[in-house]
Amino acid sequence: MRQPSALPFNAPAARRLRAALGMGPEHVAYGMRVSYGLPYVTPDLVIAWERGTSAPANAELTALAGVLWCSPGELIGRPRTLREHRIARALAAEDVAHAVSMELRGYLRMEESGQWRGNERQSAALAEVLGLALQDFVTVTGREEKLTDLLHSAVTTRWQAYVRPVLKLVPLDKGILEGVLQALHQDYQGHMAATLSWGGGTRKSSESGRDFLDRIVDNFWTAVAERTA
Repeated sequence: MRQPSALPFNAPAARRLRAALGMGPEHVAYGMRVSYGLPYVTPDLVIAWERGTSAPANAELTALAGVLWCSPGELIGRPRTLREHRIARALAAEDVAHAVSMELRGYLRMEESGQWRGNERQSAALAEVLGLALQDFVTVTGREEKLTDLLHSAVTTRWQAYVRPVLKLVPLDKGILEGVLQALHQDYQGHMAATLSWGGGTRKSSESGRDFLDRIVDNFWTAVAERTA
């Protein structure tokens, strides 16, 4: 099994939390050596983490959180993968597997591959145990790429034809989703038509449209947030 990738370490948060406790890098290193059995941790290594030139591995992150009296999640940048959300919640893989009624081996395979294959009931349990917002749920379950493709088609063709397919990926109120897709469609078409009457406008509008499409998922979630606030 391949080694999991490093977590998105939040270096400024580590530095801020240490300073708030009135600790120096040497105090952090000492605590990690004595209390967590990591004899190689030095003040220089702690400084490297805080400067972002190096990042702690999983066990080091857990130990660092313990020394700084915080949760691992406070030392992680915005989680994006299933594994990152689990560690941010300080949960063992066994706990999540049990919560979603799944064998540990099967759960770990999904965590490693980044492809969630649980049924509707298991998906609901996953969102609950990890405290996932809808946007995080879509990302964690590997649906973001498909959502991107559908949104591209919705804003460039007839958005009405994509209400049902998007609903299958994103469990929103149908009326809210229709409003979001219509607004995105109008916004995109506005970008494309904005400068057509000017010399060279076609290229400018095309670039504006491509930029809008590049940010289509972010635009989608912003529009959803505005309608569900």
